[in-house]
Amino acid sequence: MAALWCVVPAAGRGTRVGGDCPKQYLPLGGRALILHTLDRLAAHPRIAGLLVVLAAGDQRWPGIGMLGGKPVLSAVGGGERADSVLAGLRALPPEVGKDDFVLVHDAARPCVRASDIDRLIDLGSPAGGGLLGAPLRDTLKRADANGRSALTEPREQRWRAFTPQMFRHGQLVAALEAASRDGVLVSDEAMAMERAGHAPMLVEGAEDNIKVTTAADFALAEFLLSRTG
Repeated sequence: MAALWCVVPAAGRGTRVGGDCPKQYLPLGGRALILHTLDRLAAHPRIAGLLVVLAAGDQRWPGIGMLGGKPVLSAVGGGERADSVLAGLRALPPEVGKDDFVLVHDAARPCVRASDIDRLIDLGSPAGGGLLGAPLRDTLKRADANGRSALTEPREQRWRAFTPQMFRHGQLVAALEAASRDGVLVSDEAMAMERAGHAPMLVEGAEDNIKVTTAADFALAEFLLSRTG
């Protein structure tokens, strides 16, 4: 299989971290969070290039055009993640055909392992697409309106969804467009594909592929990068 392009949505504000600076530009080990993520992706031999989706008027993007010998392109995203991913897919180079697989990876997941990307490509390709994730291992509770534990939910066959997620370019564009037309806000690419009748392959990956969401996550991500970088 030829190397795949990777779309990296980075148009969000990351409001749960706090402050005026979008979280992807906050410092992690002395460098912006997004740069760690892009470096990790560009270093992978099976990734051909990166398409970073930015917010309109983003003044913090350093204008990177090349990383690790790989091209880095950019596009302007929308108000929701799905809008940004769709904009990125539409902005991919013309040599990316509708039947080619593409990856989508969160800008706030800097600790993804190269071996997990390999597993996703190797297992997800023959299945028609897939995503990294991990089976739910904690006991799952349902809260009532007062924040009390009302029910213990079964955890069997429940997974946490990670990125990258990998699908055929044309199928993913069609699935995201259909969700938008139907007024459905999808939380990830796999949800859009599920709505379109596909059954993405769940590929187990390392649980240290964390999404940096809160201030405390920055310290954890810095520690993990020091061990897996």
